[in-house]
This record gives sequence, structure tokens and C-alpha cells, in this order.
Amino acid sequence: MRQSQLFTRTRKSAPKDEVAKNAQLLIRAGYIHKEMAGVYSYLPLGLRVQNNIMRVIREEMNAIGGQEIVMTALQSPELWAKTDRWNTAADVWFTTKLFSGTELGLGFTHEEPLTALLTEYISSYKDLPVYIYQFQTKFRNEKRAKSGIMRSREFIMKDMYSFSRNEAEFKEFYEKCAGAYKKIFDRVGIGAQTFRTFSSGGTFSRFSDEFQTVCEAGEDTVYIHKEKGIAVNKEVYTDEVLAELGIKKEELIEAKAIEVGNIFPLGTRFSDALGLTYKNDKGAATPVIMGSYGIGPGRVMGAIVEVLSDEKGIVWPKEIAPFQAHLIAISGGNKDVVAEADNLYNLLAEHGIETLYDDRDVRAGEKFADSDLIGIPTRLVISEKTLAEGGVEVISRKTGGTTLVPESAIIQTLVGK
Repeated sequence: MRQSQLFTRTRKSAPKDEVAKNAQLLIRAGYIHKEMAGVYSYLPLGLRVQNNIMRVIREEMNAIGGQEIVMTALQSPELWAKTDRWNTAADVWFTTKLFSGTELGLGFTHEEPLTALLTEYISSYKDLPVYIYQFQTKFRNEKRAKSGIMRSREFIMKDMYSFSRNEAEFKEFYEKCAGAYKKIFDRVGIGAQTFRTFSSGGTFSRFSDEFQTVCEAGEDTVYIHKEKGIAVNKEVYTDEVLAELGIKKEELIEAKAIEVGNIFPLGTRFSDALGLTYKNDKGAATPVIMGSYGIGPGRVMGAIVEVLSDEKGIVWPKEIAPFQAHLIAISGGNKDVVAEADNLYNLLAEHGIETLYDDRDVRAGEKFADSDLIGIPTRLVISEKTLAEGGVEVISRKTGGTTLVPESAIIQTLVGK
């Protein structure tokens, strides 16, 4: 993509009412556009990053047997009334009415509709287990919408639901999903800062699990046991819980953290309320055991910016960056430099290396500042100096390290990174 044609532009400042660092940087770098408090549009750069995060999540969900669907956002109150969540969750719902006067809700989660759907597809133990997930736009009437894309009122959520024959089968998948989440956070670059965190299971179980990324911008307080690689949320930080987990207070470190994912048991609450049963091998009707597993790609994207950015701008990990390389031509009117940059851009395209090519007629300082702000992992610079030295300047956004690489070796260098 030639930067002169890219639908975006960088900005020196973010909107005055935007206090979250992730939103400030993403707006300034041209990834998102703020429509109103808690509502953001994703521009081409932002959409590429979000799609890359979704690709990583999708690959790991598929690897543990997940099957992808897409459900409707519009929800009927009759279904939700069966679990008593139409009224009890009234502070979360965005509702609307049809011309006929029928009231509808814009879904903020999907346990009810998916459970109801499966009553038409599950009848025997042979139909189980089933693991279904979706990427779908959710709507939540957030009271606090000051954390940028980490807490918004309209957002894409990956929500998976497991349907198992018994508790043992459920627990086996639950741990598989926990392992898949660990792989996801490792791949998107925040694995080292993210801990599986014991939190309240509410009415469903003793505990549920959050995945908390250590960051001062976080809204949660957690207590980390670094040797075990786990944490405890402040809401369950009691002597009784610590004893149950076999850890001592003096072994824990207090930190602020961002919840980037969660997994939790649902038991039979929804299957009982909505009549989801199966006949076991003896022909007896048995309720299905359920679990729920959520990750918000936008929230993950915001957390990455909060954790990995520096004073110059965003620093994307390679796996999710909008482009693999950022090619910059510093020509000073030299046509040979432009020709060399054009040739390299075409060569990269031929080898499937997605590249943002800054071909704009602006000062070198502006190009470098924008490149730092945008945060693509590898910068390639062609100038009169590099032409004279017979190579391409390769700069790491993360470390700032610079290497002069012969053009003949540039593909191997990039592929090997």
C-alpha cells in the first residue's frame, strides 16, 4: 500500500476529551476515529490490526475444536425472560422497538439464544460435546467509557460456549481453552505480562478465570505469584482463598491490570432454564453442562498499545502489525532513489511481504516521526546514502537497532525476522 493513497492521516494531538493512552495513540496514528464517548470506527490500519488479532484467536479456537457461527444482535425479551436477565441486566441493555411496538434488545452476550438454538440440534449423548464460537458486535450501556477501545459501548467480541455431557468432559475442555488463551496472548505479544487470574465464579462456581495483563492503566487490582504464573483478583483476595490455592500473601505482588479475556463455568443454569437436555446411554434426560469463554479483539488491541508503546508511539508485535514492513524513500528530488524504492516495493510485493510504502512528498523528519507513531515492526529506508553504500537501512521499531542490508538479502532478512 502506497502511503500517499492510504485512507488515513496522522495527527499531532487526540481529541481533548480522550484520556486513555491507547485511544490517543490510535487516533493520532490514524487507526481509529472517535464517533462519541465509547464508540469508535476502525479505519484501514486499525481494521488490519483487529483482523490480525481475530485471525490469531480464530486459529487457536479452531485448534481445540471450535466451530464458528454468527448470531443475530437483535434479541427477543421472551427468551431472556426465561433466565430472568431481561430485567436484571436492564442497566446493560440497549433496547429498541419495532413499528409494531415490540421491544427488542441489542445483544450484549449470547448464552440464551445459543442455548435455545441448540435445543433443536442436541438430543442424544452422541451429539455432544459441542464447542461453538462467534465474532459478533456487542452493545453494552457502559457507565464508564473512558478507557478508549478497552471499554466501549459497541465492540466485537469473540464469545465461545461449550456444551458437555458431564463435569469431567467440561473441565477437560475448560483447561484446553485456558491453554489456547495462553497461546493467543503469547502470539499477540503480551503473554509475558498476562496472568491466569482466579476471580469470583458468581452463582456458577467457586471460581472463574480471568486473564489479566499487568498495566497501570488497568481497572482491576490483582495479586501475582510470579513463580506459579498465576494471580488472584482483589475481589477474592482472602486468607481462605489463598489457603485453598496453596499460596501465601508474602509471595504475592500487587499490580494494576487489564482484563483481556475470561473463561467461566455456567453449569446447568441456562440449559435448565431453556430446556437443553440430552438422553444419556441409558435413555435418561440429562441437562447439558455449559461454559463460556470471551475475548474482545478491540480490548486486546488497546491493551497491547497501553503495554508496548513508547514515548514515540505504538510498537506492534509482528504477528498482528498492519504491515510487515514500512518502506521510506528519502529522495531529496533524486529520481534514482525513487526508482530504487519503487523496485524494492515491487520486489516485496512479489514475495508476499505486505508493505506500507511512504512515497509522500514530505520532509524526512515527518516520515520518520509518522513511522514511529504508526509502529510497524521493521522500517526500510532508501536514500542517497544507502544507494552509495549499496544497501537498504533496516531499522527495528522495538529496539531501534539499525543494519545496512544488501538489497539481494532483504527478502531473506525480512522473512527470517
